[in-house]
Formats: sequence, structure tokens, C-alpha cells
Amino acid sequence: MAPRQFFFRRLSTLVLVSLFTVGGLVACNSDPETGTDTAAGGEWLTLEGGWLLDVVAGERIPNPGVIVSPDGRIQALGSPDEHLEADAQVRSLVLEEDQTLMPGIIDLHAHHNMNLTGEGRVEETRYNPLIFLANGVTTTFPGGEYEPELLLTLRDRLEAGEWDGPRLIPSGPYYGRTRPDWDPEMTPDEVRADVDYWVDRGVNHFKAKGAAPEHLAPLIERVHEHGGTVTGHLDSGGRGSTNSADAIAMGIDRVEHILGGPVLDPEQGAYPVWNQVDTTDAAFREIVDLFLDNEVYFNATITAPIYLTELEEGFDYWEDEPGFFTPYVQELVAEREERTRRDLMSELYQAMKRTTLSFYNAGGGHLITLGTDNPSQGEFLGGFSAHRELHAFTLAGIPEASALRFATINGARALGMEDEIGSIEPGKWADLVIIQGDPLDDIRNTRNVEAVVLEGTIYDPQELLDRARGQIGPTGPAEHDDWYIW
Repeated sequence: MAPRQFFFRRLSTLVLVSLFTVGGLVACNSDPETGTDTAAGGEWLTLEGGWLLDVVAGERIPNPGVIVSPDGRIQALGSPDEHLEADAQVRSLVLEEDQTLMPGIIDLHAHHNMNLTGEGRVEETRYNPLIFLANGVTTTFPGGEYEPELLLTLRDRLEAGEWDGPRLIPSGPYYGRTRPDWDPEMTPDEVRADVDYWVDRGVNHFKAKGAAPEHLAPLIERVHEHGGTVTGHLDSGGRGSTNSADAIAMGIDRVEHILGGPVLDPEQGAYPVWNQVDTTDAAFREIVDLFLDNEVYFNATITAPIYLTELEEGFDYWEDEPGFFTPYVQELVAEREERTRRDLMSELYQAMKRTTLSFYNAGGGHLITLGTDNPSQGEFLGGFSAHRELHAFTLAGIPEASALRFATINGARALGMEDEIGSIEPGKWADLVIIQGDPLDDIRNTRNVEAVVLEGTIYDPQELLDRARGQIGPTGPAEHDDWYIW
């Protein structure tokens, strides 16, 4: 991945010339001789003071110091005096006493698509990335794309430093009935050829939704031959769908939303049956054991149903989320019927909480990942939803330390990127978030984002949000068809 352009001016602590603060963070600025910003090529970054969240150990420890090399990777933990030459060009962020440095959040169901006008989902790739990044989400996997070309264009812009946003791991088109141009008569060889095409375009990890077994099996086989992973939104196994037990036998890497398996009735849809699942039943234990025995990751997306029903605890605004949409979109939302309860979705939310907790208690904590699955309809946005998902884990009864592990190192492992991202360790990308408070004391402290570092580049979350405020969506009826194209 190419180095990114700095959103802030660059900092150096060789000589203290002037000071400014970012959310309470003290940073030192300017070249010691000229007083101008130092060159990009040779600067080191140090982050000192405050606390550090060790997500692997589940501990918040005094920050030993994090040293980031000019290429954006963590060089060492410890004192700069012990690891840097005396003449090194350095810029430093000094955390306040109650600030915590944590790894960036990894969202494995980070939809960029939205349905703001009621005319179907489209991929919003300009402002959504800013909002994800401002919330400390440093890696996104969209989990299925309606317009994969737009996401590939976004990825290229991000990697070239032409736009700001998280690392984007493209998921390509859906495989299954959800794909707009899906051909249910595709042969296994055609599925393999389609995978080859998207791999050539730079897609390595794929999503199946509504896929029949005869399509899912060759998808998994071919993706694995390319070294990638497959996740699936699965069903009961009836009506041309695939049950998770069968998908696990095929070698699927991750499953979305519900564990499924023999609990489900192939004569019925998945959710009504899952909502009544008895977690003490042998059928539930059977699917849990299948996940555990085969090391299949589970992307719980606990909060996803709430976007379709009445709101629950945790769905408050700590930032003016509706204000990121254009006034026209805000008017459209205000004209809609008042949000009412949909029993299926409200019951699904409760079932997701209790079954995720049961999976965790059965030993599945190392396999649970964070995903927001929020295709916005003009109220909530995926970046903020990452914090709601963290909160939902704890509302389900899962400890804060484990929830933070789901959002970081587990997500990295699920993508096979644990050597690159997911924790604060030497050799990994410097994907870091500075928050106010202790997230092990109250998980909602992750919402207090003071600064974000992505591959060594420092971002002010408020400046990112300000760029997006009032910008998302069409400005009037004439823009319904193309407002998201740029």
C-alpha cells in the first residue's frame, strides 16, 4: 500500500518551537532551523504518555511509548531515546493522563452503500470513508458490493493518497441472489472464472449471499486457491439456499449474522426459527462445535436488525449524524412514517445478543468479529455504528476487553492480516486511535475519538467530520440518479 498524504501539517520534536493541541494532545511543530514543516520522507512519529490498550492481553497499561518509522509501521515500543538516533527527524504526540492509545477498529461488514431516496442502494464512496476514519475505523471490508467498480476506484484513490479514509479491503460483487446481475444458471466453471476475473482486479476476499450449494462450493474452492477468504450470509438450506453446517463442510471461512446450522428448519426462513432458538439445545451445541472445530469466524452484526425496527439502548446520537446528510435528505427522512416496531427484527436483535453470548461462553471468543452492516437510510452511519456494535457486545454480557478484541485482532486474523494490523506491535502498520477515557471501564469511551493515525498519518477526527457535514445524498429530485458518482 502506498504511503498516504498527511492531513495535518507534519510535526517534529527535535526543538520545541511552537505548540498546538488536538483534542488535548500536545504536538510540536516545525523544523528546528527554518521553522517550516519538515520533509515527508524521513520523519519518525512517537506517541508518548497516557495509556496503551493491549488488546491481546486485554489490559490497559501505561503507554511505554510507540515509535513509528517513516514508512508508517511501528518500529518499537519504548523510549525514543533508546530507539532513535540523536539526529532523527521526529514528530511527537503526547497523550493526556486519561487518554488511551488503542489499535484501529476493523469493520468486517462496513457497507458503503445507502438507500436515501427509497429507490434502492447505491455505493456512497466520498463521505462515508471520512466518517469511518473519524470514528477510528482504520480497515473496512464492505461485505458485498452492489457496484464493485466504484469501490475499486475508491480503493485506488485511498492508496494513491488522493482521498482520505480507512484501508479498504474490497469484497467485490455478491455471489448469490443478492447480486443485481446474478445468473442462477451459472455453472461451477463460470463461478471459478468469475472469481479469477475479480482476483485480477485486486479482490481477494469475497461474500456470498443467497448462494446455492452448487455455487458456494466452487466459490470457496477457487478463492482458497487464490489465497483469499469467503464469508457468507446464509439461510436455512431450503429454497436454493445454503445452511451454515453445509457451508462449513465446504470450507467457508466466516459466517455473518447467525450461527444457523441444524437449529434451522429448511422448510422455513432462517430468522423466525433462530429467534426462538434454545441455546441449551443439542442442535445449538452442534453448530457451535462445528464453528469451534473448524475455526470458522462469526461476524455477529448484533445491531444490524435495529436499523429496521424500533430503537434500543445504545442508539443515541453523541454526534449530529442526521446533519451529515443534505438538507433535502433530512427532509425526506422527516416525511417518512414514524419508526415502529417490527417484531421479527426486534426479536432477532435479542436472539443475536443471547446466542452470541452463548457462543462466547462456549469458547468462541477468539472467532467473533465486529461488523456493522448498516446500509444507511439517512439516520445512522456505519462509522458511528462501530461504537454501537461494541456497546451491544457488552449489553449482551460480554466483557469489554473481549469486545475490543473482536473489533481489532480478531478481525485481522479473520482476514489473514494479523501480521499487519489489529494490535499495537512492532512490525505492524501504525493504525492507532487515541480516545479519551478507559474503554475497559466503559466501552462507550471508544466514542471519544481525539485523533486517528493510519499508517503513520495523523488525522483530526473533527476536521474529517466537518468535510462531510451536510454533504451526503442528493440536494434535490434532479440528483436522484447520480448524486453518488464522483
